[in-house]
Amino acid sequence: MKKRIIWTALAVLCAGQTAAQGNLSAPRLAPTADQAQTAYLSAQILGRYHYKSVPLDDAMSEKIFDRYLKSLDPERLFFTQADIDSFADARTRLDDAILKGNLSAPFAIFQRFEQRVTERLTDARELLARDFDFSVKEGYPYARDKAPWPKDDAEVRDLWRKRVKNDWLRLKLAGKDDKNIRETLGKRYDNYLTRATRNKSEDVFQVFMNAYAMSIEPHTNYLGRSASDDFDISMRLSLVGIGAVLQERDEYITIRELVAGGPAARSGKLAVGDRIVGVGQGDGPITDVVGSRVDEAVKLIRGAKDTKVVLDVLPADAGPDGKHKLVSLVRDKIKLEEQAASKSVIKLGEGLTARRIGVIKLPAFYEDFEGRRRGDRDFRSASRDVARLVDELRKEKVDGLLIDLRNNGGGSLREAVELTGLFIDKGPVVQQRRPDGQIGVESDERAGVAWDGPLGVLINRGSASASEIFAAALQDYGRAPILGEASFGKGTVQTMIDLDEVAKNPKPRFGDLKMTVAQFFRVNGGTTQLRGVVPDIAFPSIADGDSFGESGYDNALPWTQISPADYRIVGKLGDRVADLQRRHQARVGKDKDFQQLLQDVAEFKRLREAKTLSLNEAERRKEKERQEARLKAREGNKLAALDDGLQAGERSLAADLAAEKARKNAKDVLLTEAARIVADDADLSAGRTQLALRERVEISGGKGSSLR
Repeated sequence: MKKRIIWTALAVLCAGQTAAQGNLSAPRLAPTADQAQTAYLSAQILGRYHYKSVPLDDAMSEKIFDRYLKSLDPERLFFTQADIDSFADARTRLDDAILKGNLSAPFAIFQRFEQRVTERLTDARELLARDFDFSVKEGYPYARDKAPWPKDDAEVRDLWRKRVKNDWLRLKLAGKDDKNIRETLGKRYDNYLTRATRNKSEDVFQVFMNAYAMSIEPHTNYLGRSASDDFDISMRLSLVGIGAVLQERDEYITIRELVAGGPAARSGKLAVGDRIVGVGQGDGPITDVVGSRVDEAVKLIRGAKDTKVVLDVLPADAGPDGKHKLVSLVRDKIKLEEQAASKSVIKLGEGLTARRIGVIKLPAFYEDFEGRRRGDRDFRSASRDVARLVDELRKEKVDGLLIDLRNNGGGSLREAVELTGLFIDKGPVVQQRRPDGQIGVESDERAGVAWDGPLGVLINRGSASASEIFAAALQDYGRAPILGEASFGKGTVQTMIDLDEVAKNPKPRFGDLKMTVAQFFRVNGGTTQLRGVVPDIAFPSIADGDSFGESGYDNALPWTQISPADYRIVGKLGDRVADLQRRHQARVGKDKDFQQLLQDVAEFKRLREAKTLSLNEAERRKEKERQEARLKAREGNKLAALDDGLQAGERSLAADLAAEKARKNAKDVLLTEAARIVADDADLSAGRTQLALRERVEISGGKGSSLR
């Protein structure tokens, strides 16, 4: 559904709006008439035009209530059960607040939240004057998103005592003295308090309306004017920064995605899941951002082009007391050419068994929309670049091709269809169902293929949207085995609605809605929604499926099925995959690098599943030393492969280089194994071809007979 059509259909809604707000008290933060009108108009649009039709009633009000509280206090550190009980009247009345334009209830809840933040941080500040006994065996339950609310003030005070004690112990284990710890934590809590008193009415409204929108489904959002401006910047990829998508998790600013072509991705020093605990400007001091909101951290990270930003990072695979690292990056714009597809060749085996596997890394499904519109003959796009690279690799006489879509978050739907068309000879690629139930089919209309040899597709949890469409189509056609881990699982389509254009406001007042208007379906009738693309051969995964991916949302649209499209399967994946799986298992069982990766995955899962941190210094030091010994042993194994003839001075440099090389090689374990699987497929394909030739020779009259 086009945005323009929706605007035309919605224009009549504005005349019927009501802005009656009732009797509102006059606290520091209060709703405005514009916000009341925005809430009403948003409800009309979401109720009539969203893909998932959900009535705004008492049942929805309860969902909004719970999500609003979760947005404000996700770890249940501020409100008590008594606070929640005092909000009981609002639980089933937030629908009325939106429809009748009386937003006093959500603002009153926010006002209580500010009060509790002030009380908790004031208590935390006072605790810094005390001495803590770290010989006591007690724990801090830091993962509290599913914990019950503290029953009373005494329980929440004890919870904050443990939290401050944990903050202190972390810094102590990092080598800070008591004076430095008091200063660091004092500034952190003061900053938190300052931020709590700087909220504006638009901030409260933004949080509440997002709680409403996301109670329908996860990819529906309300964006006030400032949030809308940030979204426009990110969609244009003109933001000057580090090229990373950040999220708040367990008090940390965590990297959720690295943008291809950005400074962070180019550096090779950051990974998804890394936690940013501090940000510095140039050679200046590091500002602590633990407990900060993500938008506040982003403001520190953004800056003028070609200026330096320094990040204090706790790596994803490190425990809570793991070793930090400082990462220096130069801010830059994300350039299309740095997002472009690239090629390489992996050489496997020797002699008669040698194989050359071409690898095409595709960071995004990009397209120069303006160049295509103008009719430029040489406009850039993912499918055109990949077609050129395939031709180059064919001339280099590769035996197979691997398409690497790891962390490719999607992009142009048209490019997903055209890229699929490089490997299938005409046919449907993806189906799309609209809110009215009508189903459209996007197809490859071009005859012929760019590559008909052995092919594999490598995906991970960060492969989403257009990546899933491409991978699913090749899997359904039987064209290529899918390797890696289950993809993200986003099978929906969103559009942006400018509420000011709908209301015909001469100046910006209302903001935007991003809402889901369609769902993608595979050609076999299933959907990529929720489950993602399940690989034919699964690789170990460090990604946390409970928090990263569509299944991490508690109200994601369900997996469902429609009738399959009219398509013809071109290959029998089942028989091939069984053979490839046997070879893969036999090989990785003897591969030391792969076995080390499995150990890393197991260790990461162990750390992730721990919900409580010991506040006993001896226990924490023991765990810290265990982690450091494991990493040191890993680096030692890599160093053992160095030339023993190195001089002492050279050995120090070699150690640094080897450690860096080991870090980079760790990322290539899965790529190398994926290439080996494609090489196996090339071997099996050659064997099948030779068998077919022998059968044809025997049928035609003997080994010496000619074939026509």
